[in-house]
Amino acid sequence: MKNQLKTFLLLGALGALVVAIGGLVAPGLLPLFLVLALAMNVGAYWFSDRIVLKLHGAREVSPAEAPELHAMVAELAARAGIPKPRVCLMPDAQPNAFATGRNPEHGVVAVTEGILRLLTPRELRGVIAHELAHIRNRDILVASVAACMTAVVSYIGNALTFGALFGNSEEEGEGGGGSLLAAVIAPIGATLVQLGISRSREYLADETGARLCGDPDALADALVKLSRGAELLPSANPQPATASLFIVSPLAGAGGLTSLFSTHPAMEERVRRLRALSLSGERLERPRLVASR
Repeated sequence: MKNQLKTFLLLGALGALVVAIGGLVAPGLLPLFLVLALAMNVGAYWFSDRIVLKLHGAREVSPAEAPELHAMVAELAARAGIPKPRVCLMPDAQPNAFATGRNPEHGVVAVTEGILRLLTPRELRGVIAHELAHIRNRDILVASVAACMTAVVSYIGNALTFGALFGNSEEEGEGGGGSLLAAVIAPIGATLVQLGISRSREYLADETGARLCGDPDALADALVKLSRGAELLPSANPQPATASLFIVSPLAGAGGLTSLFSTHPAMEERVRRLRALSLSGERLERPRLVASR
C-alpha cells in the first residue's frame, strides 16, 4: 500500500508539472496538456518497464544464450518466493544492472555485457540478489515510473528549448520567454521529484539481497568493483532519467552537473553496512525478507 501511494503521488506530481508547463507556455492549449498528462500517467503505469528497456537497448536473452545467468536468477527467485523474472542484456561495456516491472509477476532483471565480464560468479550472484530484492520488496514500480516520467518531461524540456531558441522573433515576443523558462524548469522539476524517492530503497535492497544470497561480502565486493568500473568506463548510453534504477549510478564517470544529482547513497556507507552484516555472525541461510508494501 505504501508503494502504491508513492506511485500515485509521483504520477500526480509529474502530471501536474506537465500541466503547469502547458499553462506557462501556451495557456490556450491547457486542455491539450491535460490530455497529455493523463496519457503519460497511463503509459508510465502500464509500459514503464518497456520504455526503460528500450531506452537502454536491452534485449531479452534465452536460457540457451545465457544458461548460467538464467540458472542464477531462477535459484535466487525461488529463494525469494517470486516468479522468475525475464532476463535482459544491455550492449554496454560499463558494468551495471537494474530491475524493472510493475510487479513481481512482470519483473525484469537487466545486466550489461560489462558486468558479465568484470564480476566473478559469486559477486554476480550478489548483484542478482540485490535486483531481485527490489522486485521482492515491490519498489520497482515506483522507480520505473519515476524514470519513465522524468525522461518524458526532460524530452519536453528539450523540445521547448529548441523551439525557444530557433523560433521566430514574433513567437519570441509572444511566448518565447515562457518556453525558455519552462525548458529550464521541466527537467529540473522532474529530477527533483525523482530524487524525492527515498535512497533508503537501496539500503533495503542491499540488506535483503545479502540475506537472499547468504553472502553480504559478495555483494560488498561487487559494489566496490562496480563503483570503480562506472568511474573508469562511462556508459555508452547515459540516461540521467533512469540512473536511479541501476545498482550503481551509471553517471559516476560523466562528471559535470549530472554528478551533483546522485540518486544513490554513498558507496562507502553501503559497503560498510554490508560488512557489518557479515561480521554480525547472524545466520543468513534463511533470508529475513522485508517487503516495503
